[in-house]
Amino acid sequence: MLHLVGSAVDEFHADLSRVYAADALRTLDDPARFRTIVASVDPDRTWRFAEDMAGLDGATPLPLSDAVAHIESLGVDVILPQMFCLPGMTTYRALADLLGIPLLGNGADLMALTADKARTRAVVADAGVPVPTGRVLTATGEPEGTRPTPPLPAVVKPADSDNSVGVTLVRTPEEFDAAVTEASQFSSRVLVEDYVELGREVRCGVVVLDGEPVCLPLEEYAVDAATAPIRTREDKLRRSDDGELYLAAKTVDRAWIVPTDDPVTARVHDLALRAHAALGCRFYSLFDFRIDPEGNPWFLEAGLYCSYARGSVVTTMAAAAGIDARTLFDHGLREVERLTGSRVLRPDDHADRPEKGTPS
Repeated sequence: MLHLVGSAVDEFHADLSRVYAADALRTLDDPARFRTIVASVDPDRTWRFAEDMAGLDGATPLPLSDAVAHIESLGVDVILPQMFCLPGMTTYRALADLLGIPLLGNGADLMALTADKARTRAVVADAGVPVPTGRVLTATGEPEGTRPTPPLPAVVKPADSDNSVGVTLVRTPEEFDAAVTEASQFSSRVLVEDYVELGREVRCGVVVLDGEPVCLPLEEYAVDAATAPIRTREDKLRRSDDGELYLAAKTVDRAWIVPTDDPVTARVHDLALRAHAALGCRFYSLFDFRIDPEGNPWFLEAGLYCSYARGSVVTTMAAAAGIDARTLFDHGLREVERLTGSRVLRPDDHADRPEKGTPS
C-alpha cells in the first residue's frame, strides 16, 4: 500500500498532508497484512520514498521520471491519496490511473469538479439539493467601487480554495469590495452566496459498504449567530507555539456527534445521498450543510477526503456508528476489488468480513 503524501504547491498543504498521513500510518499499521510505502511530493515537485514518515528526512529526492519508475518497480497494489493541494487532488491522483494502480479514493475527475464550488453547487442543485442563491465574479471584472452590490448579508469566498481561506461574511455595502479583493488573492473566480442565517452547521459523511452508500452520524460544529456566524480557517487549523500544525476542530467544544434521532439528521441524510449519487462519488463522500432557523438544510460544499486516520472526519463519524478505522479501511479495499476486479485482500480477509454496523 502506497500512501501518497505531501504537496506540490506549498509547505502549508504539505504539513496538512503529513498530519493526516502520520495518523493514518499509525492507525492502519499491520505488517502481517501489507507492506507500507510512503511516497512524498515536495513543493519543488521532487519525490522521496520511505517505509514511514521519519524515514523521509534522509530519503534522496527524485525527479518525476525516476519516481514513476520506482513506483512501477514496487509492485504496489493500492494507492491511498493523502494530498490536499489542488495538483495533489487532481494531477497526482490521475497518476494512479496512468500507472494502472487502483486508487482508494475519489478519482481525479471528480476531485477537479468538487474543487470548483460553483460547479459543484450546480450539479447537486440539479439533483434537488437546496443551495443558497449564488453568483460568480471574475477577479478581472468590474473595477473596485463599481461592482453591483448583491443582496446582503452574503458570504464571499474563492471559488476553488479549501479550509475557509479568503472567506468573508459581508453585512454592509462598504465591506463588499474588500471581501472580493481578499478572495481574489486565492482564485481568479469569486463565489458570492446569500448568507443562510443560523441555525446550525453540520457535516454529513457517506461511506460505501458492500456497494451500498450509507450515511453516517452527523458532526456538528460550534457556530454562533452573534460571535461566530461562519467557520473560519482558524476554526479548522492552527499552529502550536512550536509551529506544529494541528486540527483545531477536533476538540469537544468545537465539534460533536449529533444524536441520530435529532430531526435534522434524516433531512441531511436524504440530501447527502442525493449529492453523493449526483456527483458520482466512490468509496465515501463528505458534505457541509448549513441549517437555517426553521431546520432546513442548505448545501455549502463537498470535501471528498478520507485518510482513514482516526482524526479524519469520515473516520470519526464511522466510529460513532460502531465502525472502527481498520474495518472502514477494509470496506474500502473491498470496494477497490468490486470496482476494478483487482485482488488486494487475502482470501482469509474475505472470509472474516467485518460487520457494516448500523450507521443510520
